[in-house]
Amino acid sequence: MNHASVSIVAAAHTSFGRLQGLTLEDLVVQVTREALADAAIDAAEIDALFLGHFNAGLVPDGFPASLMLQADPQLRFKPATRCENACASGSAAILAGVNAIRSGAAELVLVVGAEKMTDNSTAEVTQALAGAGYQNDPAEAGLSFAQLFARVAQQYTERYHSPLASMAAIAVKNHANAMANPLAQMHRPMDFEHCNNVSQSNPLIAPSLRLTDCSLISDGAAAIVLASPQRARSFRREVAIRALSQVNDLLPMASRDILAFDGPQRAIHGALREAGVSLGDMSFAEVHDCFTIAELLIYEAMGLAPKGEGHRTLDDGIVRPGGRLPVNLSGGLKAKGHPVGATGVSMHALGFRQLIGEPIGLGVPRAEFGLLFNMGGMAVANYASVLQALRA
Repeated sequence: MNHASVSIVAAAHTSFGRLQGLTLEDLVVQVTREALADAAIDAAEIDALFLGHFNAGLVPDGFPASLMLQADPQLRFKPATRCENACASGSAAILAGVNAIRSGAAELVLVVGAEKMTDNSTAEVTQALAGAGYQNDPAEAGLSFAQLFARVAQQYTERYHSPLASMAAIAVKNHANAMANPLAQMHRPMDFEHCNNVSQSNPLIAPSLRLTDCSLISDGAAAIVLASPQRARSFRREVAIRALSQVNDLLPMASRDILAFDGPQRAIHGALREAGVSLGDMSFAEVHDCFTIAELLIYEAMGLAPKGEGHRTLDDGIVRPGGRLPVNLSGGLKAKGHPVGATGVSMHALGFRQLIGEPIGLGVPRAEFGLLFNMGGMAVANYASVLQALRA
């Protein structure tokens, strides 16, 4: 299905981090109001609302879709739906909004992604997120995602070579990028020696993942306004969603060659085909670096390097700022933060800002195309988008 006729016309984004004193309701209401203000429209013009939210017991708000309606009295009685697909819940909400417009059921749609995680202990968050793994195999049930991705790093070592130096380089790159992003959770540069070694300040989380290989526990929210072709013409800024691909894979890791990253590869290349463009046309990419080994595998899934040789993209500077395809200029999940339900919407909100020439953080001059990849579970729910700047 071609989604080129649906456009992003406004966006909003809170800071990511430990947002003490703010509830999930506060975050949802705040970002909804900011998105409506950015679009310069009355709330009554919105036809439908979708919320990306993982939850899994992280907050007491177990039925949060209608929290968006509290942002403005004119939103009362609007249809509002929560979408959940693990850490890709935000992208699931965007796809629902796109489909509502494509079907003719809506002309203007508000999509919010939000999560409140830091009121819980690390152990509680880890357990909640682990519910997105396969529970019916004793070898997988109960494993945290850090343990699962540690197994991936070990398999990579056995099949190719140790990825640890590349993983450390990814952490260093993304922390450096986040330094320019005022909304990022971590504003602390990391040096390679620190990230590439186990120490008291960089302990092993699960052999061989170190603390610096893991994304953050975060609070935050983001929002975008989607418009049909007819409505988009009335907005001063417009970024087209040229393609939006969803590919789901089998839940059990034992059923797949996980190093192939088949789901991400199919989603990314499916989106590029649908948009009628190539990877070489992309000006930047934002990808799902929940763990640094995931970003390395995504380089290979994109086709930036052959399998087992993702390190070349770092060695040659391809994915660094100023490179042929800078990846995670925002700081990525690694340093920007990862409030899981918000992540997919955050990628689209920041991609919108990048393509209208008003980047938050590091920018790409005259950016025309952006590739976004958001992943739920162990490469199970995979969403890829191609965005295009539309200029007069």
